[in-house]
Amino acid sequence: MLTRIALGIVWLLRLLPLWMLAPVGRGLGFLFYLLGRKRREIALTNLRLCFPQWSEAERRRAARAHFQAFGRSVLEHGILWWSSKERVQRLVRIEGIEHWRAVADRPAIWLAPHFIGLDMGGVRLATEWAGCSMYRRQSNPVMDNALLRGRARFIAQRLFARKDGIRPLVRAMRERLPFYYLPDQDFGPRDSIFVPFFGVPAATVTGLSRIARVAGAVVVPVVTRQLAGAGGYVITFYPAWQNFPSGDDERDARRMNAFIEERVLEMPEQYLWIHRRFKTRPAGEASVY
Repeated sequence: MLTRIALGIVWLLRLLPLWMLAPVGRGLGFLFYLLGRKRREIALTNLRLCFPQWSEAERRRAARAHFQAFGRSVLEHGILWWSSKERVQRLVRIEGIEHWRAVADRPAIWLAPHFIGLDMGGVRLATEWAGCSMYRRQSNPVMDNALLRGRARFIAQRLFARKDGIRPLVRAMRERLPFYYLPDQDFGPRDSIFVPFFGVPAATVTGLSRIARVAGAVVVPVVTRQLAGAGGYVITFYPAWQNFPSGDDERDARRMNAFIEERVLEMPEQYLWIHRRFKTRPAGEASVY
């Protein structure tokens, strides 16, 4: 019932113009920061590990800014899920599309790190192009249904569960459906290796290089940034990676993490710090959370 009420509120608030909705979302995020002790401590722990050179006050400011940006993105999901295609396209603009079009005749992986605009980018792209992605089923069936419908309500997308393996993904990519891939979370030790993320050993899946190798795919990074004020979002396509995969999974994972670090430094408040990125530790190391 609470989920239905929350979704109903998001559905109603989408009727507000963005210049009103954005500050309401930031206020909601600040409330999350004050009341969500567990997620606040996860974010602060991540920031302490990744930015030891910052003062505690700087890290707390970054955490508050993150929660405010995250809260705004939560409310603006109402636009993604229930507003018109034209409004979604006004909310999220695209830059650098020529980088993908230059390699569109090949199977492609759109590397999409976990910034708060991730869903904004995915749904915006789905207003114009068919694609495929992996889907993690939600434990709440009401939220699960909302997410599925929201992500596939324009041009149909093929969504696969991680348990399905990579074969259906590879088939879809060979049909020239770009794969919107989110590999920068801690999925546990299976299929992961430890490589640095801001100098901290992080369990990193090797799927990017493995899938690129099997599918003969090119990697085109895609990052969605939330703009200040009520400016909406912008998706940036980066040039396709050359010499990838390299044949060395560790080198490829380091390259991916280094790319994400560069984008984090451009907008540190927008990376998903509330995720336990360092949950899995090397043998003998205690939990950091």
